[in-house]
Amino acid sequence: MAGVPEPHTGWTFITNHARVLAVIADNPNVRIRDIAAHCRLTERAVQRIISDLEQDGYLSHTRDGRTNTYRIEPDKVLRHPAEAGLPVASLLSLLVQDESERVGKPVAQHTGLGSSAVR
Repeated sequence: MAGVPEPHTGWTFITNHARVLAVIADNPNVRIRDIAAHCRLTERAVQRIISDLEQDGYLSHTRDGRTNTYRIEPDKVLRHPAEAGLPVASLLSLLVQDESERVGKPVAQHTGLGSSAVR
């Protein structure tokens, strides 16, 4: 598929489950193929992640013809004890933003932190 970035190796700050959820939050009618390309995952991995999220009540979907429309439960709290009480909506507010806002801006502008705090 043209335009698909190379897979990433090494550790990252964000889990694949969070990435998939963020893509869905950005477009509730997104195709699994497009989620996979955006997140640099296989379509099968995305299907497993969506199944996990649905099974635990973070996500549901309805089918209209060949199109899935996903619904995220924004008040559902994150699973890890370190984030006890933090809703999914808080996480997504950090991950989902207009792509045009991210392009070309230094990290300090995205986070509201001064240059001394970002090193």
